Amino acid sequence: MDSLHNIYYFIELAGTFAFAISGATASRQQGLDLFGICAVAFTVACGGGIIRDVCIGAIPPAGLTNWYYLVASIAASALTIGLFPLVQRLNHPVLLFDALGLALFAVTGSQKTLSYGHNAQMAIILGVTTAVGGGVLRDVLLNRVPVILRKEIYASAAIIGAAIVVLGNYWNLPGDWVAVFSLVTCFTIRILALYYHWNLPSSGPIERKD
Repeated sequence: MDSLHNIYYFIELAGTFAFAISGATASRQQGLDLFGICAVAFTVACGGGIIRDVCIGAIPPAGLTNWYYLVASIAASALTIGLFPLVQRLNHPVLLFDALGLALFAVTGSQKTLSYGHNAQMAIILGVTTAVGGGVLRDVLLNRVPVILRKEIYASAAIIGAAIVVLGNYWNLPGDWVAVFSLVTCFTIRILALYYHWNLPSSGPIERKD
């Protein structure tokens, strides 16, 4: 399974870069300065994992000890600042790696939570937090309602991915194959949602009566 773990590593790095790109792009559109762009990019890339590690007691968090997270965030920020038209043309590849990152972080987040002896509920919640927490922090920092609360099948895909990991652990199924199945399922749901424009039902805005 060494080759499988190498694939995981590549997807994680690509997903981290894609998450950082989304943070840097949103920051640039809001007119933040260089430090603000880099800070938000790093928050998107690592925020969910840092929250997870603090909650399960994995101190210091991996997002603060592994240098490649910071390098990926700075590289994404530099690309966005210097070559913004190119970043806009890379929208589809970024969405692809974003979906891969979402799936992988949901899987690894729930796996790590279980490995620290926590229950299924916590594993699912923190798996989802790992996958989408950075994006939520980005939107809060930029003073807007988080995208995952307004539209798109995004967090829902992460919930399904994390739940598969938890069920596989409960039934004592081979961990690596459960992880692969979970990753493929979460990724497929996210890609189909993007392609077919799936959204969860919405109540719509409330009309004011003056």
